[in-house]
Amino acid sequence: MKMGLELEVVNDKLMFVKVHLPWDVLCTYAEVLHIKLPIRPNDITPRPSMWRFFTCITKHFYPDEKLIQKEVEYFTAPFEKNRQDCFYINDKDLFFTPAMRSRMVSICTFLDQDLGLIFGITKLLNTGVYKAAYPLHDFNVKSKEEAYPSERYLLYNEWANPKNFYKMQPLDLIRKYYGEKVGIYFAWLGFYTMMLAVAAVVGLGCFIYGLKSQETSTWSKEVCDPNIGGKIVMCPQCDLCKYWILNSTCETSQKLSIFDNFGTLVFAVFMSIWVTLFLEFWKRYQAELEYEWDTVEFLEQEEPPRPEYEARCIYERKNPVTGIFLILASIVAIIVYRLAVFITFSYQLRNNNLKNLEPIKEYVTPQMATSVTASLISFVVIMILNILYERVAIWITNFELPRTRTDYENSLTMKMFLFQFVNYYSSCFYIAFVKGKIVGYPGKPVKLLGEYRSEECDPGGCLIELTTQLAIIMGGKAIWNNIQEVLLPWAKNWLFRRCSSSVTEKVIPRWEQDYQLQPISQLGLFYEYLEMVIQFGFVTLFVASFPLAPVLALINNLFEIRVDAWKFTTQSRRIVPQKAQDIGAWQPILQGIAILAVATNAMIIAFTSDMIPRLVYYWSFSVFPYSDNTEHTMQGYINSSLSVFNISDSPFDLTDIAMSAPSNLTTCRYRDFRYPPGHPWQYEHNIQYWHVLGAKLAFIIVVEHIVYLTKFILSYVIPDVPYAVKERIKREKYLTHVILHETSLKLVTRRLKPLIDDKISHDATNFNKEEIEMKATLTPIEENN
Repeated sequence: MKMGLELEVVNDKLMFVKVHLPWDVLCTYAEVLHIKLPIRPNDITPRPSMWRFFTCITKHFYPDEKLIQKEVEYFTAPFEKNRQDCFYINDKDLFFTPAMRSRMVSICTFLDQDLGLIFGITKLLNTGVYKAAYPLHDFNVKSKEEAYPSERYLLYNEWANPKNFYKMQPLDLIRKYYGEKVGIYFAWLGFYTMMLAVAAVVGLGCFIYGLKSQETSTWSKEVCDPNIGGKIVMCPQCDLCKYWILNSTCETSQKLSIFDNFGTLVFAVFMSIWVTLFLEFWKRYQAELEYEWDTVEFLEQEEPPRPEYEARCIYERKNPVTGIFLILASIVAIIVYRLAVFITFSYQLRNNNLKNLEPIKEYVTPQMATSVTASLISFVVIMILNILYERVAIWITNFELPRTRTDYENSLTMKMFLFQFVNYYSSCFYIAFVKGKIVGYPGKPVKLLGEYRSEECDPGGCLIELTTQLAIIMGGKAIWNNIQEVLLPWAKNWLFRRCSSSVTEKVIPRWEQDYQLQPISQLGLFYEYLEMVIQFGFVTLFVASFPLAPVLALINNLFEIRVDAWKFTTQSRRIVPQKAQDIGAWQPILQGIAILAVATNAMIIAFTSDMIPRLVYYWSFSVFPYSDNTEHTMQGYINSSLSVFNISDSPFDLTDIAMSAPSNLTTCRYRDFRYPPGHPWQYEHNIQYWHVLGAKLAFIIVVEHIVYLTKFILSYVIPDVPYAVKERIKREKYLTHVILHETSLKLVTRRLKPLIDDKISHDATNFNKEEIEMKATLTPIEENN
């Protein structure tokens, strides 16, 4: 009240305090915050859109223009209280938007006279003085006035309604109602979803190509052939496992051929280019929004310090090393689980102990069972650890005590993403680049901690398991997020209304209705961004193993936009509007993911898939001098990729295992390129191994350099700010200065005119008096003459 705010108290079962800002206080805060306000309607003719010729078609993909009209553009300038006459003020009640008013109220602080410290509304909430603080929504979301429907109704009907999933978002209205920060988030989400449509089409084409090529896959046919794969006895893959026939993995190899083909290589390169185009075009679109929303010259000085910063609060922190060790411990636990479950399934399935699974036993292999269950366990662990990592990241950031809210969110963003990066992607990195890479051979397996045998890949490779992992985590994450964002808020609001409302109440006031809605988290849009950026990582980092990832992401995002809109307009209290120029710290994170994605996809194709070994065999080892074939062929690849092991060379007791072996079995096969028993260098890597390794390294170097060079050229050629926007910014800046100068001159002239008139009048009066006196002096002289 000392600062000029007007408070209105409503005494009910719960006391509500309504805060009003008078005109004078609004002008003061508008000047302090450097809020840009209109000085004159913008009369610059915009450039015609390239889509103007298709208006009859594109109009169906935009909100109804009769309901949501295009906003009038103005020349704007930072508000100055002593120059109000320079601004376009038609109605003082409408000059400052509700979003501006709410933002001004939210930064009001008070001084504790006893402690000499400055606190804000956050302190009042934390100490229990108030239960909540929030801006009010417009009228009921489903009530429509015939003359002028509320902005909230328009947002609900044209934006949050699922029937409009194919339409563009009313970004200007979102920005007007919720502020620039919410507007820039939905603009980014919509742009990302639109770009995903292109990637999804290409990825779906790659998947269809894989389905078609499945019928012509020579190596897959050899695995399933009873005369080839049916006669190859494979060595046990664990200490308690038994011998098995290669064609028992026929189904797996057929599924693998859908993803492990030449189309995947093309799609991986395409996605590396796509992510660059996405980031570059987003920068351009973001620059256009900065221009249209007057955030081009948004400076950090415009953002006030956080009350916690001014109060210099000190919080305890938890050692971040503890969190890191928990991540590593969970990874090791998952690896141990994989080994234990694989051994169990292998033993049970080979001994016919799972009678209940007899109908599906033909399709349940140890590899598949282990892959699916381990992926499900990984997903559950990820969800649990998310809660812990969030608290650790917040504690560390609070200890740093960033100055502004933007600094706080940027600092928290980097920490939280690093935790989540390891949490979500560690299992995928393990499957792609660790599993099956250091296993030794049957006579000398590599063991972890001297006890656990290193996990091996299926003869088809680990690519299909990586695909399963991605599908389960992406699908499970989408389902869980929708449960959190849809069912939980709706259920909480329903219970709250049932428990708090009285039967006798007929009309509930607006402020009480909003109090019954779910509060917006202090971090606001942080979790929305985090969810999408994690998804962006799955779409780009491991897309070489799962071309359908963009398709799943596109479907999820089409629902995500409408779910978030529904949540904001109907289930949550109105968020405090905030100014924002861009997406903040998420921009460099996306750029970092884009750079890393090139390396990960190249390494997946080189080390996880079988594409390079097959190409080496086709061009080098399928013909003379390594084969009797006269033409390049893929026939014989399976036999070439499996080495021979003499059972008698094993240092372990194989009595129990040998009982399950076919009669007269002396050797078994395993996946590697090694010399056979009896060779002078038996069980050492052969020349084909070194050819394959050299080809893999060469592939990675060549692909990375080509893609990185292409990305650099695209980044250099595509400017971050469109030329037309640059010119319009310069033009408007010049015209704004001219308008302010002319307005100031007119104002000075208008203020000086009464003084000038008084001066002229005064001078004229004095002149007349002097003339009369002069005539009186000259009269006697004239008479004497």
